[in-house]
Amino acid sequence: MKILFLGDVMGRAGRTAIAERLAALRADWGLDFVVVNGENASGGMGLTGEHAKLLLAAGADVVTLGDHAFDQKDMMRFIDGEPRVIRPINYAKDAPGRGFRLFEDRRGRKVLVAQVLGQVFMKRAYDDPFSAVETVLRAHPLGGQAQAILIDVHCEATSEKMAMGHWCDGRASVVVGTHTHVPTGDVTVLPGGTAYMTDAGMCGDYNSVIGMDKAEPMRRFITGMARERFTPATGEATLSGIYVETDDRSGKALVARPVRVGGRLSQSGPKEG
Repeated sequence: MKILFLGDVMGRAGRTAIAERLAALRADWGLDFVVVNGENASGGMGLTGEHAKLLLAAGADVVTLGDHAFDQKDMMRFIDGEPRVIRPINYAKDAPGRGFRLFEDRRGRKVLVAQVLGQVFMKRAYDDPFSAVETVLRAHPLGGQAQAILIDVHCEATSEKMAMGHWCDGRASVVVGTHTHVPTGDVTVLPGGTAYMTDAGMCGDYNSVIGMDKAEPMRRFITGMARERFTPATGEATLSGIYVETDDRSGKALVARPVRVGGRLSQSGPKEG
């Protein structure tokens, strides 16, 4: 199975890049399943129902969220009616929506997608991510109920993401980090057969401070004072993420490649290496 995961969609620039490029990537790369993290797609904070529909219509099979899952209030209502949008599994217990779900690709193969929030350096004390993921993996053995399993680990700390990758090695097809908006250079297949990347990066304008227009973040760093709200940068976006090929029988990863398409960053895709 050919799987593409794209990191945090950042504002209008990221939405536009998804809308203009994802369908062509699906065709050119023969993709079977696409997951997009959309939690910053609406004004840089959260996701509206309208923008979720745009990402799904553009070619995403599943949209994951994150710590900003419900910053846009209409997502509280929208998510219960749209099973293709996944919020973190260890979010507040009474939160709407679900943190994992089984999906099918276009050939009927089962793909489990889950998202979990880290604890280290995060603003809220979320439930233990490791026990939350363990419960899901134990109930859905790789190569059994699911031909592929993808886990989006939404964390600040690289160490926590790496620990999750090793914790899931051999039990998930892909473990990929999100949240920090900077693509890491450690794409690999772990010893047990799990594709791993510490952070997928963002789908946004990299002439920015993690996707935000540079002026206000720089002012706050230099002066310690805020003057305006953060606003997403509006230049050409780079689609950033990871491409993975899996074995249908075992569910384990055979190939893992970094993805960077368009914008300012050096370009990378599945035919590299």
